[in-house]
Amino acid sequence: MRRVVFALLLLPAIAGAQALVTRDGVTLTPAQESRAEAVGDQLRCLVCQNESIEDSDAKLAGQLRGIIRTQVAQGVPDRDIMKFMVQRYGIFVLLKPPVSPLTYLLYAMPALALLLGLAAFCFGRPRPETPAPLDEAEALRLKNLLQ
Repeated sequence: MRRVVFALLLLPAIAGAQALVTRDGVTLTPAQESRAEAVGDQLRCLVCQNESIEDSDAKLAGQLRGIIRTQVAQGVPDRDIMKFMVQRYGIFVLLKPPVSPLTYLLYAMPALALLLGLAAFCFGRPRPETPAPLDEAEALRLKNLLQ
């Protein structure tokens, strides 16, 4: 009977231990892990450059995931984790950089390219000249060719 009671008392502790997630050397609860993944999805892998650190297999991305998970385990807010990463690696680490004087050209580039292309299309092409009317010999030759 004692063994059954002891087993029942240990059951919540065992269930709680199974709910923990270990990734990149840091053990987190599922809620913390989802928070860490959400932060990691917003950061660019500095090696791959077009993948988030959550999607990348690069060694540096694994180290960055470890840093994020450590800070999440310590209770650091997401905003502060993002600030830390930007201070350490620059604004390039953000997959979606904020609109600021540093990124005005980045966000304006698609519209500028479209306007330049439209201007080149409208004003850059040569105007076709109206051909001179056919003289009588040319008109006769054309008439013979068409028959």
